[in-house]
Amino acid sequence: MVEATRSGNGSARPTLEQVAAAAGVSRGTVSRVVNGSPQVSEAARASVLEAVQQLGYVPNRAARSLATRRADSVAFVVSEPESRVFTEPFFGSLLRGVSKELSASGLQLVLVMAWTAREHAQVEQYVRNGHVDGAVLVSVHGDDPLPWRLMENGTPVVMSGRPQLSHPSLPYVDSDNVEGARAATAHLYERGRRRIAAITGPQDMSVGVDRLAGYRKALRGRRGVPRDLCAFGDFSQESGERAMRQLLERDPELDAVFAASDMMAVGALRALRAAGRRVPDDVAIIGFDDSETARHTDPPLTSVRQPTELMGREMTRMLLTLIEGGSTTSEPVILPNELVLRGSV
Repeated sequence: MVEATRSGNGSARPTLEQVAAAAGVSRGTVSRVVNGSPQVSEAARASVLEAVQQLGYVPNRAARSLATRRADSVAFVVSEPESRVFTEPFFGSLLRGVSKELSASGLQLVLVMAWTAREHAQVEQYVRNGHVDGAVLVSVHGDDPLPWRLMENGTPVVMSGRPQLSHPSLPYVDSDNVEGARAATAHLYERGRRRIAAITGPQDMSVGVDRLAGYRKALRGRRGVPRDLCAFGDFSQESGERAMRQLLERDPELDAVFAASDMMAVGALRALRAAGRRVPDDVAIIGFDDSETARHTDPPLTSVRQPTELMGREMTRMLLTLIEGGSTTSEPVILPNELVLRGSV
């Protein structure tokens, strides 16, 4: 049952009883309206809302949480170290989408970073204790048990990216990573490049697996193209630079690179410059994400644009449906990508 609170200067705010008297209804009716119960007539609801506005009544949030058994908050859980979360544009764009969609719901957003096993255990306990009503899970690696444990506890969960095979029933939102990587690699081939390498992401994540699959799909059956000229990174700039050096050692004549993230492409550009290779004259390069960074590299980076902010909004819509008791077998949302051409090809 919702009660009124007192203002910081000690003066009493309007009470539930005062709202009921002004509206000409019972205290219980006011409580049902404030707590969103459908068991109220439209006439009574209109009277209560008018009285609430006239009196300036503000519900006690803590009391409301007790009454509704809701925390009125959602967790954004990222399974990456802080150094990546705050430096890589993907996470900020995704978070922005989640935040925008939540703003109209009245729910608060809680950012949680969990990289170590200890941090994962803390997150699990935090969610189990009822501090949030649901969770958006980002950058889940391999057989991380956290998504499944939260679902078993009855916590609504939505993932960013296709789940691994161990969690096939988890609802998720993703972009079409296979097609995006295929289109990027095919474009390099169509521009006359033949020794096309790939810097792909970690293979314990579906995004890394799918972008590698797209690269291979584009080159399947092509004549005169080396097979699987690949090096692996973790989507970071440092890993892209390291992978580019490895590829140059393996094939000094390579003339194109598909990098599975813009940050790895930036690292590759640095390694190519250090090796005296001109972009795009000697080596063409395409990234993935179309982050703000892609517009400011030298030369500007051709990249696969994925609608990251929209992904965040779609994840939030799906999660809010689950929180309100909607179907837990939501169909995945797969969003299309677009190849954005710039000077690196």
